[in-house]
Amino acid sequence: MIYLNGEWQPLSGARVSVLDRGFLFADGVYEVVPVYSRHAFRLDEHLQRLQTSLDSIRLTNPLSATEWRDLVLQAITRQDFDDQQVYLQVTRGCGPNRDFPFPAPAKPSTLIYPMPLITASAELKAQGVSAISREDYRWLRCDIKSLALLANVLLRNEALDIGCAETILIRDGYLSEGAASNIFVVKNGVLLCPPKSHLMLSGITYDVVLELAAANAIPVEVRPVSDGELRNANEIWMTSSTREILPITRLDDVAVGNGRPGPLAARMDALYQAFKHNVLRQGGAS
Repeated sequence: MIYLNGEWQPLSGARVSVLDRGFLFADGVYEVVPVYSRHAFRLDEHLQRLQTSLDSIRLTNPLSATEWRDLVLQAITRQDFDDQQVYLQVTRGCGPNRDFPFPAPAKPSTLIYPMPLITASAELKAQGVSAISREDYRWLRCDIKSLALLANVLLRNEALDIGCAETILIRDGYLSEGAASNIFVVKNGVLLCPPKSHLMLSGITYDVVLELAAANAIPVEVRPVSDGELRNANEIWMTSSTREILPITRLDDVAVGNGRPGPLAARMDALYQAFKHNVLRQGGAS
């Protein structure tokens, strides 16, 4: 069951107009909230990022934070699976025809679509995954969680086509992020990551990793990370709400470090799982 524009209905019967600007222009934003054992993880932070994205595209939020929260919790209870990824989407809705100017007033289209959540297995974390690198040719507002993901789709599928899990993006000689993840680098025991900017999406898991590092005396440098530092790293991780923390052990068919997941990845994953379970014991509040 999904929620579409005020109605709960089966996914198979859901319809939107061909004049919806999400369909015509990718004029909208989205969020994905992980749910463990029917508890939404960091829901408030996801809703705040949704609000930030809406503000960035000059679209008034059709729902209050309380209404969003209540609807997400309703969506969770309506599914017959416990672990979920709840997809939230808001578009600018329909105009009178296909034209660039914003319709006035806008009547946003709102979707809540829960899907089964599949995270990385213990076996995959123990062996790590492979990635490729490519020049980051996306637009300059990657901080907006926009529906306009064609570049990310193309870049990610370059990796999938050759059996890799992710494409790491380099812009002007510096690491930006993955096609569908944030990227962390470890060198000589220090955790390195790019600072938040318009060139990357600020990940919820990115924030948790930095919080856990600070709380557990793990050295961190948040600064531009060069392509050379990436390629000479002892460890590389990809992080996201669905993948959590996943080591990358080969980059462009070259081993990262000794070619096996590193000790800091294992430590951070253990800290993350403990943090997650503590949050869930508190009912999902972060």
